Amino acid sequence: MRVSVSWLREYVDLPADLPAGDLEQALVGLGIEVESVVDLRETVTGQLVVGEVREIEELTGFKKPIRFCRVDVGDANGTGEPQEIVCGARNFAPGDRVVVILPGGVLPGGFAIGARKTYGRNSNGMICSAKELGLGDDHSGIIVLPEDTPAKPGDDARPVVGLDDVVVELEITPDRGYAMSLRGLARELSHTLGVPFRDPGLAPAPGGTEAPAYPVEVRDTVGCDRFAARLVRGVDPTAATPGWMQRRLTVAGIRSISLPVDITNYVMLELGQPMHAFDADRIAGPLVVRRAEAGEKLTTLDGVTRALAPEDMVICDDTGPISLAAVMGGETSEVVAGTTNVLFEAAHWDPVMVGRTARRHRLFSEAAKRWERGVDPALPLVAIARAVRLLTEHAGGTAGDEILDIDHVRPRTPVVLPVDLPTRRIGVTYPPARVVALLEQVGCTVARGADRLGEDPGEVGVAAGDGAALTVTPPTWRPDLTDPADLVEEVVRLDGYDRVPSVLPTAPPGRGLTWQQRRRRAVARSLAERGYVEVLAHPFVAPELADQLGLPEGDPRRQAVRLANPLSEEEPLLRTTLLGPLLGIVKRNLGRGQRDLALYEIGAVFHPRPGAGRPPAMGVDRRPSDEEFAAADAVVPDQPRHVAVVLTGDIEPAGWWGGGRAAGWADAVEAGRDVLAAADIPAYRVEVRAAEYAPWHPGRCAELLVDGTVVGHAGELHPAVVAALELPRRTSALELDLDALPAAPVASGPAVSGFPPALIDVALVVDESVPAAQVQRALVEGAGELLEGVRLFDVYASEQLGAGRKSLAYKLTFRAPDRTLTVEEAVAARDAAVARAAERFGATLRGA
Repeated sequence: MRVSVSWLREYVDLPADLPAGDLEQALVGLGIEVESVVDLRETVTGQLVVGEVREIEELTGFKKPIRFCRVDVGDANGTGEPQEIVCGARNFAPGDRVVVILPGGVLPGGFAIGARKTYGRNSNGMICSAKELGLGDDHSGIIVLPEDTPAKPGDDARPVVGLDDVVVELEITPDRGYAMSLRGLARELSHTLGVPFRDPGLAPAPGGTEAPAYPVEVRDTVGCDRFAARLVRGVDPTAATPGWMQRRLTVAGIRSISLPVDITNYVMLELGQPMHAFDADRIAGPLVVRRAEAGEKLTTLDGVTRALAPEDMVICDDTGPISLAAVMGGETSEVVAGTTNVLFEAAHWDPVMVGRTARRHRLFSEAAKRWERGVDPALPLVAIARAVRLLTEHAGGTAGDEILDIDHVRPRTPVVLPVDLPTRRIGVTYPPARVVALLEQVGCTVARGADRLGEDPGEVGVAAGDGAALTVTPPTWRPDLTDPADLVEEVVRLDGYDRVPSVLPTAPPGRGLTWQQRRRRAVARSLAERGYVEVLAHPFVAPELADQLGLPEGDPRRQAVRLANPLSEEEPLLRTTLLGPLLGIVKRNLGRGQRDLALYEIGAVFHPRPGAGRPPAMGVDRRPSDEEFAAADAVVPDQPRHVAVVLTGDIEPAGWWGGGRAAGWADAVEAGRDVLAAADIPAYRVEVRAAEYAPWHPGRCAELLVDGTVVGHAGELHPAVVAALELPRRTSALELDLDALPAAPVASGPAVSGFPPALIDVALVVDESVPAAQVQRALVEGAGELLEGVRLFDVYASEQLGAGRKSLAYKLTFRAPDRTLTVEEAVAARDAAVARAAERFGATLRGA
């Protein structure tokens, strides 16, 4: 929001010598973010003068319309002759007065103006638009000064266009909608600077009459709890917006359109009450305020035809919807060049409805921004009276005696505030009298229990003892004050954030990280050390992801939690597997030229609890009970933490050292082993065996088991999944449930033997369907206690072994803790291991 300080001074007595830095600090101290404070006098240097257009010559033969103008700038150019300027704007004519910057001047942004030849003519200066002068965002045409502007050609244009002012640009937080107006900002500055404030919202305004200004029916008093209107007849349609109003609107970034429309925007900026002006002669029949019906459409003022939703509020006449309530009016009833009868409307709309409508239609108008932040429901009649007075003053006409006021506004609910709550919450002593004074400064009505507190703050301080409570009724313009915590925030804000000490709390003693946290960190560190890159994906997925991953019907992963208010309607579900979003990141990186990828993520997946129902309603005035916590937890989806890995391209790059190696299913399986090892799961408790599980290739998928329980799957993705997601062939992945892993056993120190080991290699020929891990397990069982270690170091297949056969070569390490093994003992242990493998899988020694 942009506002000029000169306009603020009409409502608050700012010190005449108030530096810009002090003004900024005052606003920041109130919790209002200041984007910039700009002294407009310093933004344009050189000669900026008023000019009168004498002649316009249209130049042809160029890609766009070009005009060669002769502009009278008085004696500003030193010659008294008209200034020759080339301009592309079309919104001015001979006789109009414009703003001209002469050669040697510099516009905002360091844009220097000189004399040069362009389009075959000499151009000495520039005719300026509002955007070029830094007064607003309108660049559709140059500034044409109103006819009543007293300045003559050659006069300094700065005071004429408002460049002798200071402009403050603010970022208003969503909870402070009242600050999106001159009224709200002036009130805030009066608090912090201790200067008088004149509230334009308290201006006298006639009340509603028995006879309505126009027949109106409000069918939904929740979406619209107040609707006011008044008719002005016989308006001069040619009346122009006065220059002072145009300048203020321009500074605020609002384009001047016509006098009635400009007045509604001006009142909105002044009071914070959005309004709408209808051409009464273009309305067919009485007005009806209701929710939209299925299939209804409306062409809004921006020329877009919009399909309405049942939640949208609309204003209708006999022809159907003529306005998208609180957001934007319709084309069929807008004020046009010949409008003589104007119907002003000021209402109060439901903020939630307005916010959803604005987002649904992507129409973030200035009115909608204010409505969704909250507007004072006491303003409609004041705004109507102000708009009518401005219109009749500048365009004539007769204001109707009839005033419509349909009022269903509910009174504010009082808030009970323990008088010592601000002190207890903030750690700064706030005497009861100070608390009451600050809340009344905000506009609250403060009472002790059922009795009104005395006028003397000292009496309040004496009366308010320990445990005393105040009954606080917030003002109508502060819809954000609904809880004791909100009132505490106001006390702290107005008393000064700088009084709150910056003291770090003492950290309570603890036991450090939990074993689950240590495990997750160990897993992440292990994968990172092996070359995997961690990513963090959004947990939102599209409904079609389950089909793309080939999940069969009935698979629990197809049952996903749907968000009530998703960030994107295309991804309304919470993920049940990490692979979907992770594969999306792989695809995005591939599209950016990254071909060799090894990514991992550790995150939660979400599994709904069927039949869990709705959570209990819990307020913020107290800590929920254990029963309420338990009831809420019973509804929250299960959120186990998984780890997932995806590999594609080369895992070992090619170079002068060799040809490299492409990532494959075995690397994904090995990543699973690495994860389990980092989680301190002993290898003897881990089993890897073949499986069929979507989205993996049925012949290249392994399941990982710990103590006989499946905890994850790894392998190559199914070709159909790879094709559906447009991924490279042989893309491999792992997904493992970290929360399903048992706690790591207590680690005992290894027994170190000082005797030499006996190393024996065995190569066993088995059927190709036999997993190497199961053969290894059989060797361990058969070898007995003398076996210290076993490692698979070769897998071999050839025609000599026979079809469907493979050779598995293992390195066996034998060692005794108390002696040096004899050859006979080592061979006997090896033979026992081979015998167990032969018994279980029909293994034979290769070459035997």
